[in-house]
Amino acid sequence: MVTRKNPIFDTATTLGKIFGFLGVSAICGVLVAGLLVPAAAVSGSAASGSIEFFDTLPAELKVDPPNQTTRILAADGSVIASVFEENRTKVSLDKISPFMKEAVIAVEDSRFFEHGGVDTTGIMRALVATARGNKQGASTITQQYVNNVLNANLAAEGKDEDIKLNGVNKGVGDKLREMKLAIALEKEFTKDQILEGYLNIVFFNRDAYGIEAASKFFFSTTAKDLTLPQAALLAGLVNSPSAFDPITNPESSKGRRDLVLSLMLSQGKITQAEHDTAVATPVVTKVTPARQGCAYAATAPYFCDYVLHLLENNPAYGADLKERQRLIYGGGLTIKTTLDPKAQISAQEQVNASAGANPDKWGAALVSVQPDSGKIVSMAQNTTFLPKKGGFDSQVNFNVDQLDKNGNDLNGLGGAQPGSTMKPFTFAEWLNEGKSMNTVVNAAQRQYPLNFPWRNSCGVVTGAYNSAEEGLGAAQDLQNAEPQFYRYMPVLFGLYNSINTATFASAAQLDFCGIQKVVDAVGLHSGLPSNGDPNPKINMFTLGNLLGSTQTAPLTMASAFATFANDGKYCEPIAITSVTDQSGAELPAQSSSCRDAIKPEVARGVNYALQEVMNVGSGSLIQPRLSTDTNFPVAAKTGTSNLNESTWVVGHTTGLATAAWFGDPLGAQNRPGRNLTFNGQFYESLDGYMIAGPMFSRFMSQTAPAYGTDPFPEPPNNMVNGTPTRTPGSEGTSPATEPSTPAADNPGNSEKKD
Repeated sequence: MVTRKNPIFDTATTLGKIFGFLGVSAICGVLVAGLLVPAAAVSGSAASGSIEFFDTLPAELKVDPPNQTTRILAADGSVIASVFEENRTKVSLDKISPFMKEAVIAVEDSRFFEHGGVDTTGIMRALVATARGNKQGASTITQQYVNNVLNANLAAEGKDEDIKLNGVNKGVGDKLREMKLAIALEKEFTKDQILEGYLNIVFFNRDAYGIEAASKFFFSTTAKDLTLPQAALLAGLVNSPSAFDPITNPESSKGRRDLVLSLMLSQGKITQAEHDTAVATPVVTKVTPARQGCAYAATAPYFCDYVLHLLENNPAYGADLKERQRLIYGGGLTIKTTLDPKAQISAQEQVNASAGANPDKWGAALVSVQPDSGKIVSMAQNTTFLPKKGGFDSQVNFNVDQLDKNGNDLNGLGGAQPGSTMKPFTFAEWLNEGKSMNTVVNAAQRQYPLNFPWRNSCGVVTGAYNSAEEGLGAAQDLQNAEPQFYRYMPVLFGLYNSINTATFASAAQLDFCGIQKVVDAVGLHSGLPSNGDPNPKINMFTLGNLLGSTQTAPLTMASAFATFANDGKYCEPIAITSVTDQSGAELPAQSSSCRDAIKPEVARGVNYALQEVMNVGSGSLIQPRLSTDTNFPVAAKTGTSNLNESTWVVGHTTGLATAAWFGDPLGAQNRPGRNLTFNGQFYESLDGYMIAGPMFSRFMSQTAPAYGTDPFPEPPNNMVNGTPTRTPGSEGTSPATEPSTPAADNPGNSEKKD
């Protein structure tokens, strides 16, 4: 027997509709009253209190741009790396697929273009469905946008604990506030503006915020190029990013996607044929992982990390580190740097070839700067930022100081003993005091006892070399690496053959205060903090520092030698040329800061001598050459520390200065660089020209011509060809006629750490 409907209560009749409306109204009244109890309790009465509460809610919403991805760019505009708190890239509405716009409206708010921010029909529907045990939401896209903006503002202020989530910690008052703000927002912005804002802020996945990031993450495409089934899938994902994740829950994802497609069909947004084709399309993702940070940099991860540390240490970016990091990682900044990608590729090739991922973890580093600006052109080392099977991984930057000049972390090694690469600065003071580089000194002298009468107009020289006084604190007699050089020789010959006793013989005739001024003027300092000083001076009144016993970073050495290339002007190294926020506003960056450091004629004299290092001296085996096998002017100095654990070549052309280092980067850096094998070649003892030298030479051959290899300006004639001063009893012939076999620059026992 068929049960007949009572026509009085049939909802198809007019009377039935009236009773239905009254019934729904009654249900709504009960539900709303129940929901408003907390607010009513605060205000004092259920009805009037709720109205007053709504009226007093703010109607203004701070619609700041949501967190955006920050990009770090090379000098040519190519991307080095991206960093973010939320992986998001803003796109305009015309750069979003029409399918995506229609899909999200169909499933989230079909009356989006009809309501004024709050959909009363949807609220009634949701209340009835909830009363029947089928809980539904009724938030419009505008309300969802408001909620996302409120939460984004809280996150930007570091108030993550105050973020409100539906069904978790959002109360009636929060919901009413959201409604009022949605109504106000609709009066201020167009529907297209709201939809654009919503699609750029909404959460799709822990690695994808906003439609552009989601398109790239899930499908390796752009928001503009999303297909219908892709758009429907992403639109369905908004409701529950975890439940409908196509990677972990492909079946649920397909069911949700097909529901969206059915809604689009029923709302006339797509044709039946489009619907059927899309439904028949399998769920296939093509994931592009959101690899953020310098560890995943396309090139130069350590330079990238150095740049981030510079910004994190800059008070112009916030009152404290937390505030600065919020801006840097969430502000959608565009950071333009000085890095030359071509130079970086060459630098990386050289350090990788030096010893690669050697099991004993010896380090190689190479950094270069432009002399006339201080711009860092390349920064490379032979390690990986992340662990890699069979690799040498380290997050420590071998090229820079541990701390910046204000004592803030740079994540740097702090450098290594520079060895004989310090000798040119004593030579510079020799020329500065008006002496000729052709003057002969007594390099046979090996003893400098505790009471030696050093000249120092502004301090006291400490240290001694005298085996007879070892018990009193002196070191053993000064040594050279090779025995044939204990004799009289011109200062120039002593420098280009890296003779320790010649450096001391010249220093004995100088004011140590002048040597200290030269070293300070060219920016030389220790890379390690000491006694509250983040980068203490290299104390040239300590004798060991004449031969490089204080740890110094490669970037510091490159910048110091760049002073010679720049005719005596020192430029502080810089890495960042511009920073703009997502609105295009300029933020503080770095600019060249140069100063007169040494006299131009002195710089020219040093360049003359350092060219001889490469022509006939300790660097003659590593002279850079072009592909045509022709030379270009290069001035450089080799260096090796006492235990051979730190080896260097530092030098320059007129347009580029480079420091190449190979040595021990671990702990106290006291593993002897002896009896080692790298790349199948055995080294009885490491020397500057052996591994650091080829790194320097190959890099400069490939890179320096692009930056200028003009001849160096000539020094004054009397500086080079002054009348030789020969101490009585001098022996040997003029160095101009001596064999040009390179001398090793290992200083023997003369460069012990202080």
